[in-house]
Amino acid sequence: MSERLYDMMDWPEIEAVVYSEESEPKRILGPRKTPDGILIQCFRPGAQQVKVLLGRGKPEYEMEMEDETGFFSVLLPGDKIPKYKYEAVYEDGRKEKIYDPYAFEKQITIEQEQQFAAGICYDIYEKLGAHPMELHGVEGVYFAVWAPNAMRVSVVGDFNRWDGRVHQMNRLNVSGIFELFIPKVKPGALYKYEVKAKGSLVYLKADPYGNQAEVRPKTASVVADLNQYQWQDDQWMKERGQRNREDKPLAVYEMHLGSWRKPEEEGRLFYNYRELAPMLADYVKEMGYTHVELMPVMEHPLDESWGYQVTGYYAPTSRYGSCEDFMYFMDYMHQQGIGVILDWVPAHFPKDTFGMSHFDGTCLYEHLDPRQGMHPHWGTLIYNYGRPQVKNFLIANALFWAKKYHADGIRMDAVASMLYLDYGKNDGEWVANIYGGNENLEAVEFLKHLNSVFKKQHPDVLLIAEESTAWPQITGKVEEEGLGFDYKWNMGWMNDFIDYMQKDPIFRGGAHDELTFSMVYAYSEKFLLSLSHDEVVHGKGSLLNKMPGDKAKKMANLRAAYGFMLVHPGKKLLFMGQEFAQEREWSEQRGLDWNLLEETDHRQMQEYVKALWKLYREQPALYEKDYETEGFAWINHMDAERNLLTLIRKGEREENTLVAVCNFSAVDYEAYQMGVPYPGKYKEIFNSDKEAYGGSGMGNPRVKTAKKAECDERPYSITIQVAPLAVQIFSYTKAEPKKTGKRPAASVRVPVSKVRRQLQKTMEEEWEKAEKQKIEK
Repeated sequence: MSERLYDMMDWPEIEAVVYSEESEPKRILGPRKTPDGILIQCFRPGAQQVKVLLGRGKPEYEMEMEDETGFFSVLLPGDKIPKYKYEAVYEDGRKEKIYDPYAFEKQITIEQEQQFAAGICYDIYEKLGAHPMELHGVEGVYFAVWAPNAMRVSVVGDFNRWDGRVHQMNRLNVSGIFELFIPKVKPGALYKYEVKAKGSLVYLKADPYGNQAEVRPKTASVVADLNQYQWQDDQWMKERGQRNREDKPLAVYEMHLGSWRKPEEEGRLFYNYRELAPMLADYVKEMGYTHVELMPVMEHPLDESWGYQVTGYYAPTSRYGSCEDFMYFMDYMHQQGIGVILDWVPAHFPKDTFGMSHFDGTCLYEHLDPRQGMHPHWGTLIYNYGRPQVKNFLIANALFWAKKYHADGIRMDAVASMLYLDYGKNDGEWVANIYGGNENLEAVEFLKHLNSVFKKQHPDVLLIAEESTAWPQITGKVEEEGLGFDYKWNMGWMNDFIDYMQKDPIFRGGAHDELTFSMVYAYSEKFLLSLSHDEVVHGKGSLLNKMPGDKAKKMANLRAAYGFMLVHPGKKLLFMGQEFAQEREWSEQRGLDWNLLEETDHRQMQEYVKALWKLYREQPALYEKDYETEGFAWINHMDAERNLLTLIRKGEREENTLVAVCNFSAVDYEAYQMGVPYPGKYKEIFNSDKEAYGGSGMGNPRVKTAKKAECDERPYSITIQVAPLAVQIFSYTKAEPKKTGKRPAASVRVPVSKVRRQLQKTMEEEWEKAEKQKIEK
């Protein structure tokens, strides 16, 4: 080694690189200008010889070995850093030509670092993770990861033999982000981050911002390019704001992609996203749903978690294909007129060592104190919502699914567990807030922050909370101390209603308030009525088998239950399989029992649900005023002895008014008098007891004309046949004015003045009648 080159060596820094303990390797590796020329240093572990190549027709420079582990340096003449490659020869005879990763500048600005540190860099996913790009004409992948407390972080993968010494990342001091551009790496490459924590513990971590992952049980991240897919859903995206309005129908088919249908081919566990798209779209359109809701498609290691224990928040699970495959799925559903809501889990994450737990050797994403950072009964970790970078990770992730995958809604799981510090915990297992209460003030602020930012960027995307307590204003405006969600799952209605329906009709009278109590608080939030997967797992059985009686009675009860769900205010959600009365409890290990559709009663149930959603979409009274008190009224909700409810649903126009009769007893009532809102005609347009649906066929084939006979404290009433275990719905037609006077015979001449006087008198009489009717109303 020349004396001049020797004097330039920073031996402590070289030692740090050689022993892989350097957090800023760009201080020594790569090119830099000196008074004596351009100094280039590299570390290629195992190399015996390294040359610097300046290009065709230009000189080559042999590098000097400074350390036998593979540290080389060379001094080039000149004062301008050239574009160059290394040619390295290794002990095993391997030879490779590579661009110097340390010759490329960082791609994250100081401003972006500062925004991330403050928790407001909402597109941080464009920087962190693995991003294919071209820099100075060189293609490669830019890697960046947040690990502020790590001693050293390296990118390891199938492109560098998983050797953590080769691609040591450079730390950005403002943010604690480590970054490195690695030339020639391509989409599809496997990688992880090798973290050396303080104390010299070395371990591998999957990329928290990775866009794809290996199929479980393998855990490596996969380089993916999200910018190549050509979307075809422009029309849907333009119209989505109108479709997602609260005065429009919302019928959601909740589903688990992996168990909706299973491939018949031996050895195949799942269909691909591209295969599922047309099958699902055809079925959902046929059934009449407006949206599907997917149980989490974010990457997760355990099938039995159904996706609710996420390790790859920025990656659709590879069980069903690639990122572009999932984009195709979303695109196809939109082209078929179907919205897609994604379940999302900001409440907790699993302890798997390859994931985010103790990511940089410290509790980075979770709380250090287990009383704050762990769910004792779920065995998962709780996010530290007080840390800006953690909030940024989650807020950016929600935005990511809306922007990159065109999600039409985000349904947030387990919101109640976020809001309460003592959720699922015993005394001594939680820490009170600064005021001594059990409210998680940091989580509350996080949700407000998330929802306000999200709605500014994506006002036409739905935000839905699964929240099971009476926390106020879940769907209230953030500006008015609300949390800012569009809808909240009505868990109270679901629990009360299922409890009521499980009882034998003989005993339902004693629980009549379980039917009616939901209307006491119906307008406190914007509710979505959900009969979800939670009700058909963990030994709870299917909805059909919750119903009392023999199979025919079970079917009738289930039809009545779905009918009541239809006429009750609130948007609708039903879990897959329940539309054809699945008998077995749902399991993620098998497909739905589609063979049941070979049986008449199950096929009839499917036809019934199809008719139910058709009626829902066609009748504005069932959705236009879900969240206005004017949209609903009881006719009689006190008839507990007969298990009867009668009610009114109204839309924007009077002529869209519907009247519903809900009979939860197993007996019929042949001459039931019921008050109605207006004089006029009432036609039965829907009956869950129709023979076509498997019922007895009892109903009201003829139109009923309201009589001026007081009933249910209303001046007009009709008398109908009420079918057993049934919901019957009647449409309203306004009464036409009675004609007065007689038309003169053709042979009789009537003076024009007399005709005019008679016409004026008739008009005055009709006007007086109309005014009288208004007063009576």
